[in-house]
Amino acid sequence: MIDATCPLVTKVHLEAVRFAQVGYSIILIGHKDHDEVIGTLGEAPNQTWLISTEQEVETLTVPDPSRVAYLTQTTLSLEETKGIIAALKRKFPEIVGPPAQDICYATENRQLAVKAVAPSCDLLLVVGSTNSSNSNRLVEVASNATLPAYLIENEQSIQPAWLENARTVGVTAGASAPEYLVEQVIQFLRLHGFGTITEVETVTEDVRFALPPELYNIDSSDTKSARTAAAI
Repeated sequence: MIDATCPLVTKVHLEAVRFAQVGYSIILIGHKDHDEVIGTLGEAPNQTWLISTEQEVETLTVPDPSRVAYLTQTTLSLEETKGIIAALKRKFPEIVGPPAQDICYATENRQLAVKAVAPSCDLLLVVGSTNSSNSNRLVEVASNATLPAYLIENEQSIQPAWLENARTVGVTAGASAPEYLVEQVIQFLRLHGFGTITEVETVTEDVRFALPPELYNIDSSDTKSARTAAAI
C-alpha cells in the first residue's frame, strides 16, 4: 500500500490534528462530499464543522468561541475563501488560521493566470475533469471576469460553435491534467485557424515533491536488479 496523498493535502490533515489536540473547534471551508474534504473531516470528526458559504457562518455555533481555528480545502478559489474567512473573523475575533494558506500553489497560480489573460481573450477552454474542483474554479474565475469559459476533458469536447466569434482563445488546465491533453487541444485549435500560439507565464513554479518512500525504494531496487542482470 502506497500513500500517494498530495503533500499539500497532508499539510491540512496535520493542521487539523494539531488544532484538535489542543482543544480547538475547527471550521473547515470546503465543498461537501468532495474527496479531500471527506479525508480532512476524518482527522478530527468530532471537532470539525464544514461550511461552504458566508451565509453558513451566521448560523454556526461552536462550544467555545474563543478557541476556534479555520482550515480550507486546497482547491478552492481565492475569491471564494476570502469572503468566508472575513465573515469568520467578524463572528470569532479570536479565530486562528494555518501558518501558511492552505490553497494549493498550483491552484492559486492558475487562477491568477486566468485573471491576467482574461482581458485579451474572447474565450477560455479549461482542460480538466468535471469532478475536478480546481478545474471548475478556473471556469468560475473566468466567468467572474466576464470571459466565456468551458470545462473540457479533451479536444473532442470542443464545440465548433464556441469558436465562431472568437479571435483569441485562452487554454489552461486543472492542476492534475496531463500535459498531452493540453497539447492535443492546442493542435485542434491550430487546425481550426488559430495559427499563432503564445505561451503566457505569470509565475515560475519551482516546487518539487519527492516520490513516496515506497516508490523510491521500488525504483532503487529495480535499478539495482537491472544493473546486476546487465553485469551477468
